[in-house]
Amino acid sequence: MADLFTIENLGNLLMLCFLQAVLGFDNLLYISIESQRAPVAQQRAVRFWGIIIAVALRIVLLFVMIRLLEGLSEPFFVMGWTGVLEGAVNFATLVFILGGVFIIYTAVKEISHMLSVDHLGHDVEGKAGRSGLRVIGLIVTMNLVFSFDSILSALAITDVFPVLAAAILISGAAMLLMADGVTAFLEKNRMYEVLGLFILLIVGVVLLGEAGVAAAHAMHDETLGLKFFGHAVVPMSKTTFYFAVVVLFAVEFLQSGYKRKLEAERHAEQSRRA
Repeated sequence: MADLFTIENLGNLLMLCFLQAVLGFDNLLYISIESQRAPVAQQRAVRFWGIIIAVALRIVLLFVMIRLLEGLSEPFFVMGWTGVLEGAVNFATLVFILGGVFIIYTAVKEISHMLSVDHLGHDVEGKAGRSGLRVIGLIVTMNLVFSFDSILSALAITDVFPVLAAAILISGAAMLLMADGVTAFLEKNRMYEVLGLFILLIVGVVLLGEAGVAAAHAMHDETLGLKFFGHAVVPMSKTTFYFAVVVLFAVEFLQSGYKRKLEAERHAEQSRRA
């Protein structure tokens, strides 16, 4: 037990907490948006139990991955259709592909719903159209998809299970504290919900890119990377992703400020004419 309380493990814990905070932003965004699809009276409970169950399952997933990392990393299928489809597929590849496709589908569906005419007149009804248990199930499922990326990144820092589990618990507590605030902000500023959905769309693309190199990184063999028609599937770097997110928020912030300024000028002009 004394071996756990070392400077190295403390430093790793701090690094992991920072990593979980950075990688958990898109997860928290998804939870906040998806919880609004449940009946209003159940939304807070949905967020609470969704996060609690997801954190517990994330620790279980971490334990399983530490024990079976070699088995999960080994490719179980290699495609050799030269010039058309090449590369290896392992468990991580499937998780990233399924997760990326599902996130893109969810984002496109919700964006289409928000742009539809029916959405304008039946917004409240739409929010009550999905049961709380179903939303919790979706939150837990997608949390596990997001967890796969963060756990793989965390294992690159340390394989000490108590340190990794502590980082997950701390990040889960932070999500519980912030989930209600993020949801309340999105409810008051609906334009940022649209922005959040576009960010989720980018997240889906990022996961698909990660699928292209999952087997190659696991086996330390670049020849196992996925290629379509001779072109390698290259993942988007985390720096590019967060730069795109910052730019999107900056554009929305500036646009909102400019809109308020125009409305104030129009109101002042109307007051002078009156």
